[in-house]
Amino acid sequence: MQLTIELDREVDGRWITEVPELNVLLYGDSKQDAIQRAQPAAREILVDRIAHGELPPYSGDAVFDIAA
Repeated sequence: MQLTIELDREVDGRWITEVPELNVLLYGDSKQDAIQRAQPAAREILVDRIAHGELPPYSGDAVFDIAA
């Protein structure tokens, strides 16, 4: 499964990441911090959705595309 991490910087300096395919929004203190928070959160959501039969098992093999 291909997932996109979109990044944007807020006016207060924090970075926000979005994984639009999963409706995930997370903040980080830096660009790298935001990415590092988004990836495991997205994986946890995928595991939960697979466990509930909402996604096929192969969805857990997510590949992230970083869109800056």
